[in-house]
Order: sequence, then structure tokens, then C-alpha cells
Amino acid sequence: MRKLVMAAFVSLDGIAQAPGGPEEDPEGGFQYGGWQFPFADDELGEVTDRLFARTGAFLLGRRTYDIFAAYWPQVTDPNDPTASALNALPKYVVSTTLTDPEWHNTTVISEDVPGAIRALKEEDGGDILIWGSTQLLPTLLAHDLVDELVVGIYPVVLGHGKRLFAEGTSARTLRLTDSTRTSSGAFFNTYEPVGDVKVGTFGVDDAGAQTATAADAQT
Repeated sequence: MRKLVMAAFVSLDGIAQAPGGPEEDPEGGFQYGGWQFPFADDELGEVTDRLFARTGAFLLGRRTYDIFAAYWPQVTDPNDPTASALNALPKYVVSTTLTDPEWHNTTVISEDVPGAIRALKEEDGGDILIWGSTQLLPTLLAHDLVDELVVGIYPVVLGHGKRLFAEGTSARTLRLTDSTRTSSGAFFNTYEPVGDVKVGTFGVDDAGAQTATAADAQT
């Protein structure tokens, strides 16, 4: 079965909006579009290249798809691995309004999103990569469809904007499986979901020793 891998760039306070440029997503009056640019380094390209090397298809929300479709088809350099992958590989976009996508090799998923994605995961091929697409992510997590999360965490606090995990996202415990620090101070962490959230209580017993009691979270 193929893995569904989510990748995103976030600020230290969890903002994932418009890392690539001012015009990418100014919704809500967001004025920090392009916040990732000052931290660009060679390691970012290396992380992206490794991620794309095992990717066989892309899954995108409508807004991310529109941003990508307006930019990447213009990048025709055959030596650019990101452009080559995005322009050539199958792209699946979740939308109820897009009917005639112009970007090469694009398929629209307009109904039964969880079922359609489960079917894609059962096909042969490389990983399915979902990049950004924060509005789609809660649905995928709620149906336990995400197998791996690759999150680039940057040393900047933005204060407002769209968060990677929006209010109402299903609670999950994750396991850190890999971490890479770049020369600009970003950390690319890889996680895999491992189950429900566990909670507990720290206390002190009659002898004055610290105790800890675990319990299941109430949801």
C-alpha cells in the first residue's frame, strides 16, 4: 500500500500561510507572505529532493492547486526536480467546483473524498504527497489516512495567519522518526501517527515523592 505523506512549512507558532511569496495567499490581510524566503538554504533543496524522489502522485486542496498551477507549468527547466515532478506526475485535486483542470495529468476528486483516497493508496506506485492544503488536512486526519508528516519548522513568529492544524483537527499522538537541522536554523521533522492522545496527572504521595498516573483522554 502506498503512503500518504503530508509536507508543510510552518513558523514557530504554527502558521503555514503563504510561505512562498506575498501573492501566494493574502487572505485575511496576511502581510507576511514569503516569510520562508530569508531562510532558504541548500538543505531545503536536499530535503525536498529526497521527498520528491519517493513521490508517485500529488494530492492537493483547491487553493494550493490553483497556486501551484499558476506557477509550476512555467518552470520548464528539465534539471529542476521539483518542477519536473509536479508537471509530470499525477495530481489529484479535491474540489466540488473545478471541472476542467488545464494542468497536465490532473484528476478532480469531487465526492467521497476519504473513499477515493483510500482507493488511491491501494494502487501501485510511489508515495502520495499532500503539500500544504491545510483545509484538506483535517479530513484526512479524521479518517486516519495520513501515514507520515514532514514539517519544516522555521525560527520566526508571525502572530496570525492560517495554522497547519486548524481548530477542530482530530487529536492524535505522533512519533518523531527523523529530524534534520538546516544551516538557517529550520528543523525538518518527520512524524508518524501512532494513536489517540493519552493524558496523565503528576502528583505527590504520602511520603512526599512525585507520582505520575496515566489515563485515556476524554473526547
